[in-house]
This record gives sequence, structure tokens and C-alpha cells, in this order.
Amino acid sequence: MTPEETRKKALDLLNRRDYGSAELCAKLVEKGAVPDDAEAAVRYMIRVGFINDERYAAMVARHYAAKGYGPARVREELRRRKLDRELWDAAIEALPDSGEKAEILFKNKMRGKGADADALRRACAALARRGFAWEDIRAAQERYLAEMELEE
Repeated sequence: MTPEETRKKALDLLNRRDYGSAELCAKLVEKGAVPDDAEAAVRYMIRVGFINDERYAAMVARHYAAKGYGPARVREELRRRKLDRELWDAAIEALPDSGEKAEILFKNKMRGKGADADALRRACAALARRGFAWEDIRAAQERYLAEMELEE
């Protein structure tokens, strides 16, 4: 693949979806570009404003938070997409409070199950798999149990 073909392939890929710089470079190499040409194409895309890792990290974080994932899962997605670690914290700090989201998801998992110990354990495990911190999960469980006591 020539340098010009590499640049065209980069534009083609960016036309389909956003990429971070390292992720796009790896994708170009995977598609057959010479690593130096891939890096040059990525530098060009950054220079003309088609790639902005900071903006991309914030977009990825918002997307996964909106899908109901916690900070740990969002952080893993940012890592998987080859974004710099410095961008992770800023993107995650800009997200809304994960405690409220954990409480909503916990209530949804427990809908109609009362205070069954197995159901509580499964709901906590489900939130942990979604990347929520144990402090948020415990707080959500305690609020749920407090509401159950008030209803009785």
C-alpha cells in the first residue's frame, strides 16, 4: 500500500466511525499499510483535525456510561481502544455520578424479588461485572433494603 493509498484508507475508516490515533494506526497496519506510512497518515489526520484523542476519549466514556456501565468498565474500553492513560481520568471525571446509575440498575435487577439473599448477591455481581465500584454497589443495596423496610 502506497502512502497515498494509506491516507485514503485512513479517510475511509474515519468516514465509517471515529478512531483514536493509536487505534487508527494499528488498523491501517492490519489492513496492509507500512507502519511508517500509517503513522504519517495518522499525523496528517490529527493535523487537519479529523482525529482528536481527547474528544474521542470523552465520546467513548459518555457512550459506555449511557449504556449503563460503571467507571471500571469505561476505563477498560478506553484502554482497549488504545487511548493514552492521561486521557482516561479526564474522560471518566466528566461523567455523571456512577452511584445514581448503580442504584437505578440495582433496583431494575431486583424488581419483584424482595430481599431474597440470592437475588441480592446476583444483583451485586451483575453491577460488579458492569464495572461499578463496590462502594457504589453497597450503597445501592443499602438504599434498596431501606426502601424495602419502609414498604413493609
